[in-house]
Parts: sequence; C-alpha cells; structure tokens
Amino acid sequence: MNPDNSEWRFAEDENKDQEFSGNTVDDALLKWKDSLRESNKSLISTWAYKSTNVSLKLHPKTAPCNWFGISCNTAKSVTSINLSNSSLQGTLHQFPFLSLPNLTYFNLSNNKIFSTIPPQISTLSKLTYLDLSYNNMSGKIPPEIVNLKNLKALYLVENQFNGPFPSEIGNMTSLLKVDLEKNQFSGSIPPSLGDLRSLNFLGLSYNSLSGPIPEELGKLNSLEVLELSVNKLNGTVPTSLGELTNLKVLCLRENKFSGSVPQGIGNLANLTVLQLDTNRFTGYLPQNVCGSGQLKKLIAYDNDFFGPIPKSLRNCTSLLRVRLEGNRLTGNVSEDFGVYPNLEYIDLSHNKFHGEISRSWQQCTNLKALQLAGNDLSGEIPLEIGFTSQLRKLDLSSNHLVGVIPKELRFLTSLLNLTLGNNKLFGGIPMELGSLTMLNYLDLSSNRLNGSISRVLWNNLLDVNYLNLSNNRFSQEIPLRLGNLVRLSQLDLSYNLLSGEIPWQMSKMQSLETLNLSHNRLSGSIPPSFANMLGLLHIDISYNQLDGPVPNSAAFREASGEGLEGLEGNIGLCGSFGGLKPCKNVSRKNHLKFTFLIIVPVLGGLIALFVLIGLTAIIVARRRKRERDRREVQEDHDTQENHTVFFSVLNFDGRAMYEEIIRATDDFNPVFCIGEGGYGSVYKANLELPNFMSFNVAVKKLHPPREEGHRRLPNEFLNEIRALLEIRHRNIVKLYGFCSHERHSFLVYEYVARGSLARILREEEEAKEVGWKKRVNIVRGVAHALAYMHHGCSPPIVHRDISSNNVLLDSEFEARVSDFGTAKLLNPDSSNWTALAGTYGYIAPELAYTMKVTEKCDVYSFGVLALEVMMGKQPGDFIFSLSSQSNGGNSLIMSTLMEILDQRLPPPTTQVEIELRTVASVVIACLNIEPQSRPTMYVISQMLSPPQSVHYS
Repeated sequence: MNPDNSEWRFAEDENKDQEFSGNTVDDALLKWKDSLRESNKSLISTWAYKSTNVSLKLHPKTAPCNWFGISCNTAKSVTSINLSNSSLQGTLHQFPFLSLPNLTYFNLSNNKIFSTIPPQISTLSKLTYLDLSYNNMSGKIPPEIVNLKNLKALYLVENQFNGPFPSEIGNMTSLLKVDLEKNQFSGSIPPSLGDLRSLNFLGLSYNSLSGPIPEELGKLNSLEVLELSVNKLNGTVPTSLGELTNLKVLCLRENKFSGSVPQGIGNLANLTVLQLDTNRFTGYLPQNVCGSGQLKKLIAYDNDFFGPIPKSLRNCTSLLRVRLEGNRLTGNVSEDFGVYPNLEYIDLSHNKFHGEISRSWQQCTNLKALQLAGNDLSGEIPLEIGFTSQLRKLDLSSNHLVGVIPKELRFLTSLLNLTLGNNKLFGGIPMELGSLTMLNYLDLSSNRLNGSISRVLWNNLLDVNYLNLSNNRFSQEIPLRLGNLVRLSQLDLSYNLLSGEIPWQMSKMQSLETLNLSHNRLSGSIPPSFANMLGLLHIDISYNQLDGPVPNSAAFREASGEGLEGLEGNIGLCGSFGGLKPCKNVSRKNHLKFTFLIIVPVLGGLIALFVLIGLTAIIVARRRKRERDRREVQEDHDTQENHTVFFSVLNFDGRAMYEEIIRATDDFNPVFCIGEGGYGSVYKANLELPNFMSFNVAVKKLHPPREEGHRRLPNEFLNEIRALLEIRHRNIVKLYGFCSHERHSFLVYEYVARGSLARILREEEEAKEVGWKKRVNIVRGVAHALAYMHHGCSPPIVHRDISSNNVLLDSEFEARVSDFGTAKLLNPDSSNWTALAGTYGYIAPELAYTMKVTEKCDVYSFGVLALEVMMGKQPGDFIFSLSSQSNGGNSLIMSTLMEILDQRLPPPTTQVEIELRTVASVVIACLNIEPQSRPTMYVISQMLSPPQSVHYS
C-alpha cells in the first residue's frame, strides 16, 4: 500500500473500541494519546512529530522510538512502553495492541486508567512484563489473557477488578510473579495455580476470596512469597505447604482459618516471615519454626494457640519482631526466652505465662517495645529494665508484680508509653521519672501506691496526654502544677484519698476531654473557670465532699443526667439544670460580714504584695526582652540559611516526624492520595511511631505558593493552623500537628475511617447502612460542631465551606467536620470582607451580592447539608422549589420535605419520624433567604439535642 494514501484501518474489534487511522504505529499511539487526559502535560508532550513539515513518508517508523517512555529494538520496532507515574487518565479501549507485535514490556502503573482490560491485549504474544497496578480499573480479567504465553510478571495491584479469580492464569506456565492484591476478586483460589511451577511470588491479599487453600499450591516448588492475608479464606492450612522448601514469606493474617498449623511449616529452612494473626487457629505453634535460625518475624496474635513456646525460639537470634498476644500460650517467661540482639518489638500480652521478668531483656540492645501485660507474672520489676536504652513502650500491666517502681527507669529517656497498672506495686511515684520527658502515656492505676502525687514530675512531663493514677492510695492535695499538662486529654485520679480543693489551675488543660476525680475526699467548690474548658466532654466528680454551684457547660450537663451519675455523692452541689437542687443566694448581712472581716485585711496585704511583684516583674521582663530579641535575631538568621521550619507532630520531634511522613507517603506518591481540594491534596499515611504502634493519619499537603522563592507559610496554611489549634471537639477532626519545609507544607490530622459523607451517600450499599437514626445523629453532630465553632471559640470561627465533602464519618458513623482551608477567624476589629469561598450548591444566597462573611453563611450551608442527608443526594434546584412554596406556610413545606426522604431506606419509625420532622423544621429555618432571620447554630444545636425538640420561630 502506498504510504501517501489517505487512511486505512489496522484493526476493529466487535465493539469498535479500537480504530486506527493512518498507516503507522505513530498514528495509532497518537490517537490513543488524544483519548487520554493528563494533568502533567510535560510527560508525553514528546509524543508528536518534531516538525509539522516532516512528512510521514520521510519518517515512517523512527518517531515513536524518540518519544517519552518508549523503547525500540534495532529494527525500530517498539518493544517497551513505560508510562508509570505519568498522571494519565483514560481507558485502554483505543490502545493499539494489534500494532505492537514486538512489545515485551508494558507498564502503566500509578495512573488513573479506568474501565476494563480489553481482550485485544491477548495479541501481545511477546509480552513478558505487564504492570497496571495502582489505577482505577474494574471488571473481570479477560479469559483471553491466557494467550500471553511468554508473560513472566503480572502486576494488577490496587484496582477494582472483581468477579471470580481468573482460573486461566493457571495455564500461563511462564509466570514468575503474580501480584493481584487489593482488588475485589471473589470465589475460591483455583487449584490450577499449582501448575505454575516456575512461580516465585504469589500475592492475593486484600480481596474477598473464600474457601480453603488448594492442596495443589504445595506443588509450587519455586515459590518464595505467598501472600493470602485479609480475605475470607477458611478451613485448615494444607500440610502440602510444608513442602515449599524455598518459601521465605508466608502471610495468612485476617482470614477465618481454623485447626492447627501444620508442623511441617516449622521445617521450612528459608522461612523469614510467618504471619498467622487474626484467625481461629488452635493447637501448638510449629515447634521448629526457627530451626534454621533465619526467622525474623513471627506474628500470631489473636488466635487460640495453646501450649509451650517453640523451643527453637529461645536461641533464635535473627528475630526482629514477635507478636503472640491474645492466645493461651503457657510457660516460664524467664526460661523460654533468650537474648535477641536484633529484636525490636515483642508482645506476649494476654496469655498464661508465669515466672519472673528476666534480667536478660537489657541485653536486647535494639528492643523498642516490651509488652507482657495480662499474664501471671510475679516478683519485682528488675531494675535492669532501666538499661534497655532504646525502649519506647513498656507494658507490664495486669500481672502480680510487687515491690516499688524502680528508679532506674529514669534512664529510659526515649520512653513514650509506661503502663504498670493492675499489679501490686507499692510506695510512691519515684521523682526520678521526671526525666522521662518524652512520655505521653502513663498508667499506674490499680496498684497500692501511696503518698502524695509528686509535684516535681509535672514540671517535666509536659507531653503526657494520658494519665491514669486511679485505684491507689494517693493522699494530700492535687498538685497545682498538674495544670501545666496542657496536652493532657484524659486524666483519671479516681478512687484515691485525695483531699483539699480542686485547683483552678486544672482549667488551663484546654486539651482535656475526660476527667475523673470521683471517690476521693475533695472539698470546696468547683472552680468557675471549669466552665471555659470547652473541649471537656466527660467529667465524673461523684462521691467527694464538694459543694456550691456546678458550672453550666456541656460536660457538667452530661454528668447531671441519668440520675446525676457524674455528680452524685456530693450533697452540697447545686445548679439550674439536670436534677440539681437550686442554689441559694447569700444574704446581704453575711456578705457584708465576710467583706469587712475577711476581704478588707487581706486586700491591704495583697496591695503591698502586688507592688513588690510588679517591680520584680518589670526587671525580669526587661531582661527577658533583651534575651528574646537576641534569640529572634539568631532565629531569623537560621531561617534565612535553612529555609526550613519544623513544628511538632503528635508530640514528636518535628524533623523526625517530617521524615517519617515523607517515608510513609513515598514522598507524596499519588498512590497514597485520597482526596484533592482547592488548597491541597490529602494523603493517607501509615506512621510507624517510636512506640511501635501503627498509626494512620491524614496528611494535607498544601499547594506551593505561586511566587517563586516565596518562603513564608501560605495564608491558607496559617489560617487552618490558627483555627484548628483552638479546637477540641468530638465532632471536629483533630489536628495532630503541622510542618513547613522548603519543599512541602502540610497539616497532619486524625484519619477518619469511612471517608466523606458525600461518597457514602453516592454509594448504594453504603448509603443503606446509614439508617434514619444514624442520619439524624450525623446532622446533630455537625450542628454541635458548628455551635462550638461559632459560640465556644473566641474569636468565633466560621467554616465557610460546610458540605457533605467536608463531613467525614468514623467507624461508628459519628460525624466529624473537616477542611478548614477556607476558615476565617472573625476578629471584632478586623474586616470580614473576603473572596467568595465555599462549594457550589451550599453557598448562602447573600454572598452573591455581598462578600461579608458571617456565621449565618454557615447556618445556610448547614441547612443544605441537613436536607441532603434526608434526601440522600444533593438537593440542587429543590431548594428553590422550597422557596417558591414559602407563601403556603411551614406546614406545606414540612409536608413536602417529608415526601422526599431517601427512598433507599425503609420508612422511619414513629419516634424517628418525630426527630426527622425536627430536622425538617431546622432546614426550613436555616434556608431562610434573609440571613438575620436564620437561627444561630447554638439554637439549632439545642433544637436537635435529645430529649426535647425546641422549635425555632
């Protein structure tokens, strides 16, 4: 055929998915390129002829060989296409499979390719490597893939492929590696996989596979890695797996396996990782599991294993990580374990071990976590534990340990978590523990500790966020310096012998969420400043000798409910809510007597004291100012040199946590991206914290400033920090910390499991899980969050972008308001005029003609959101139809609202319908066209709070 002829067609499948014009592979590839969308235009911009004057006739085949991601052989035929991480978006339906007969390497991983794999892929008869991992592909694997007889590596990780596992793969006998993890494959594992005798890697984890492991997998003599974790597999593990002599890694975690683990698995000489956790295994662990001395990780927690520890473990010096907690294992903990120079983490908690804690643990020089809780251990805590210098977590709770807390623990300067509760320890808290300045979790509860709660400790342990000293014999007063623990979120001092008054300094702990002072001998009144602890969610001060008025805050109102459980046993308390008796006014006579006999003499002394203090303060302030000025000059100099600012994240060193986040996100690899917004992208990061707890966080990486060389923090970044650092509320996403670097600026939040409300309402099955009671609770939670922002923060905070995309649901379907990138602090003395921000469909109508932001803008957006939750979809133009019915009165609108409830759910019960009508009345009030006529979020919060529903008029 003459190359100058107009056009001809290479191929056409039955669906006409694949048509190519022109006469070379160049045209076919360019046509596929045109069908794609790419966010990074520079990557495949070379996919074009160098000059429009160069004809196809002059360069019929050389052009593709010079294009990005393409390689050719000496005959100028395309043999390799590697476009991984190229931000491509589109399908493979127009990919020119038929035009690439010599293609051996095909890699499109880490893009946004969607839809199915076309059956035409089977024409790539010379293909040896195929990687479509980390895309959005779906559907079934085409059976035609069996024609890829030369394929050695098949990677389809983290897509949405579904249907039965493709048994045809069992006929592709050239395969060396198969990784299909993190998809939605169902059904059983086909026995035909046992025919892949050359296979050395098989990854099927994170699917929905069921049934038993086929006995035939024992024929895979070359297999080195077998990953079957997180499926629905059941039955017993076949004994044939004990014949896989080359096996190095066997992972079966989070399935439904039962029975005993074949002892033959312990004879696998090359085994380095054995992961069996979260199943229903019983019987003995493989006794020779470390007979070869190569085992590094033994993970078998949350099963029903019993019997002794394998003897081969005692001298298994290769061990790095051991997790056997949550079984019924027995033995002497001091005799069955040896010295492990490489061991970093061991957890033997909640078994039936006995004996005393060995002094040999100090020889495990790399040990970072030692957890022996919930056993029958006895004796004292060996002081040698204090010389395990790298220890981050020490949990010896729920045993029968006696004696005092060793002072030598002061040498564990990296310790983050110290849990010694529920033992028989006595004596006081050693003052030397004050050297554990990195400690953030301290539990000494349920022992026989006595004396005072040392004041010295609380000058140094400033990073503690959990403190439990309950069920001991501590006496005297609560130290005033306890108020220095401003990061504390939970404090339990209950069931002690504490006396005196509750120090007002405790109200400085603005991060505190739970406070329990019950069952002590505290007297006096509750400090009025406790009313300002807006983050406090739960308080229990029952069974003390307290009197006087109870502060009117949410935590105290909760404590006054259900029979005054949180306040009972204090006969002198009074208040104007709950079941409290009303407070009596002090008579004028008593007041005057108090004034002249007490206040006047004291006031004279205080005036003299204040004069002295004032003079001293002036001198000190001048000295500090000179020192501060010197430091600021030095810091400015350092900042100019480094262009790097580190802040605290999760109470850990900012620089170290920055590096951990970069590692956990693979330097913000798009594969970890879970959302994008106007100010930045959100990434999921699994952090390995120094206490060896695996911890998921959401990292919001801000887009870089547009100006080249601009080193200051973006305004959006500072805006969000300022807003969130002031917020502690159960319905608001927590900010763990933030970091700014010359390469990246980001915020670190708690990771909320179920994702956005918008996504859940879109998904048919997930939306059905959110029944009417849960939906009412979601609306209520958002209302409480906004009421706190508007009325509990000073200055008030306006979110400005309330939408279903910015409401996240946790595992219990509790609402969490997120995304404060557009939040604006409303300072009374500053302008509140700003650029339009928010999400279309939720923006208050007044912002179309005025840019003045008020709390009433959030109220309108909340009304749209509440309506969306009722309808199960974005209301859109329905809001305008509501406005058109306003002349018919609220009853007509109410009737209309109740008719448009989400039809995917069954009709609500009578009780729930009452609550839905309350929500409907809130919607009507919030969507009022006049801002001043809308209720405040405080009123709305009260309307939605059970048990009563107060209508707004």
